[in-house]
This record gives sequence, C-alpha cells and structure tokens, in this order.
Amino acid sequence: MRSIHINASTEYDVLIGEGLVDKCGELTKKVVKPCRCMIVSDDTVDELYGDRAQISFSYAGFETHRFAFPAGEASKTFSTLTDLLNAMGGAGLSRSDLVVALGGGVTGDMAGFAAAIYTRGIRFVQVPTTLLAAVDSSVGGKTAVDMPFGKNMAGAFHQPSLVVTDTDVLKDLSAEQLSNGAAEAIKCGVLNDPALFALLETGDWQDEIEAVVERCVTYKRDVVARDEFDTGERAFLNLGHTFGHAIEVCSKLTLLHGQAVGIGMLMAAACAGCPEAMLRRLSSCLKKNGLPTRCPYGAAELAKAALSDKKRAGGSITLVLPEAIGKCVLKKVPVADLPACFERAIAVTEAMDL
Repeated sequence: MRSIHINASTEYDVLIGEGLVDKCGELTKKVVKPCRCMIVSDDTVDELYGDRAQISFSYAGFETHRFAFPAGEASKTFSTLTDLLNAMGGAGLSRSDLVVALGGGVTGDMAGFAAAIYTRGIRFVQVPTTLLAAVDSSVGGKTAVDMPFGKNMAGAFHQPSLVVTDTDVLKDLSAEQLSNGAAEAIKCGVLNDPALFALLETGDWQDEIEAVVERCVTYKRDVVARDEFDTGERAFLNLGHTFGHAIEVCSKLTLLHGQAVGIGMLMAAACAGCPEAMLRRLSSCLKKNGLPTRCPYGAAELAKAALSDKKRAGGSITLVLPEAIGKCVLKKVPVADLPACFERAIAVTEAMDL
C-alpha cells in the first residue's frame, strides 16, 4: 500500500492499494474515532460496494447509515443535497460524526459539500471508485453542486480526513470510465510530468495503475500545499477545463467530464499555437486512451457557455495554455476575446484533422 501525505489546512493521507474497500473502516479508525457515519453513494456504486463498505465500517466500530442517489451528473443538485442533509439529520449525525463518500467525482463533490455545511462542518472520508476521482477530485478539498447556470457554482473548500483508493475497484472499471479518468492523468502529464505522459500515450498502462494514481496525486499534493484556496498556481489544474466545461454544458452533460476535458486540452493547445508535432502527439494520446478529440459545437455557442464558468473574474477569464509536454502558462483573456479563442482552436484542429 502506498501512502501520500497531504499538507493542507487539514492534513491527511491518501492511501493507494489493493483490497482497500474491505479495509476502509479499519483504516479510517486510525484517524477518526468510531462514531456515527453516513456512507454516501450513487445507486450503481451502492449496489456494487455499499455492503462491503458498510461491513468494514461496522466491524471497525462505526454506527453506519447509507444514502444512495440516482447515478449521474444530473443528480449533483441542491435537491439531492437537501435529501442527503435530511438523511444525515434523520440518522442523528452530530458535529463529531462522519460522512463517507464512496463513489466517483459527483459523489465526492456532493458528500463533501454536505459535510462542509452540516452543523457548519463535520469530517468526511473519500473512498473513490473511479479513476477520475482517484487521480483528481478526491484530493484537494474542492466540493460543490451544480446550478442551472453552471457547473460547481455552489460549493466550499473542505478537506477530507482520509482518502482510501482501492486499485482493485479501479481495475474493474469499464473501458469508458477508465478513459474518463485517463483524461485527468494525461492533464497531469501535460502540466508537469513528461514521463507520465509518455506512459499514457502508449495506451497500455493499466497494469501500472497504482503508479499512475500516485504520480497524479503527488503532483496535486504539491500544488495544493502551495495554493490550497485556488488563488494562484492551482489554476494550472484547470488545463482543458474552460474549454471542457463549455463543451459539457453544450452537450447537456451527455459527454463525460473526462471526454470534455480531453477535447478541451487539445483545443487549448491549438489555441496556444503549439507546434504541429505536439498537437498530433496529444491527439494520438487521447485517441489511444479512448477519448474523443473533435468538438461538435460552434465557437459562439461554446463562448456563451464559457461565460458561466466560475473561473471567470469580472471581464476576464484565465486560460491554461500548453507550450510543451510538461510546461504550461496562464493567460488572462478578456471575455470578449473568447469567441476568437474557440474559433482558432476549432479551425486548427479541423485543418489538421486531429
């Protein structure tokens, strides 16, 4: 089992290894005294792993309760959040109790937000069951729900007390869900880790999934330690996300987050004027990992969707633009220039048939 220590306002460890779903209660007991806990999952994950997680926490001395919601981004709303908070209250959770987020990014974001605001904040543990959550959203303390006018528009910074990643669960993911998470791992490679990118561009890295998760979490650990509340360097982690979130909105969430971010990374590189060789290399890496590379929406539609991005600051938005594999820069762009950015990205990718 690998362990990565996160030095944030709440210090915690990220544990990565085989068979950890059945040990998550025992591992949590080392950092949180047994108490009442609410295990939160979507209905798909609850059916697969809910019993195992509940048994683990019960054997470790926790009084366990469960809450499941319909799977999918469409459930990441205030309505579901209210149902969860009511379930927590009905189970008698107090300020000394615990929320366990057992699932992917939607579950982690929403359960973490519930923990952040219930009795003005209680502890929570992340048990990610998707590669995307393992390499990205389970670490760093960002929690949120979506609003009609944009993704993650209501939320809070609330660090977990522990993250437990079972690589056996990740190996059982569908090809689509593996590729969804691979997009965030590719993002780490483009940002800071050419060796990781080289591994991922082979498309044959699944036997090294533990190492991939460790490298991504280690990079995010370092960024969060320097900029926990996203006022500077942490903006780099948004590579592909301004373009990607606009694509998600235009797709009415029919595209998975990783699929949209993959397209978004390629569009950001095209917008930045990266050399053809790098664009083709990035495009090939995305395709090798089962990710789309073409944006099916027009520049005006995308720019309008991007205006709802929470990263917008007044009349400008900061884009993360690649210069080379392992090196990116931040560029503040007036929102009036966004349509031109999207037009350039679409024109370049279409002209090169990426």
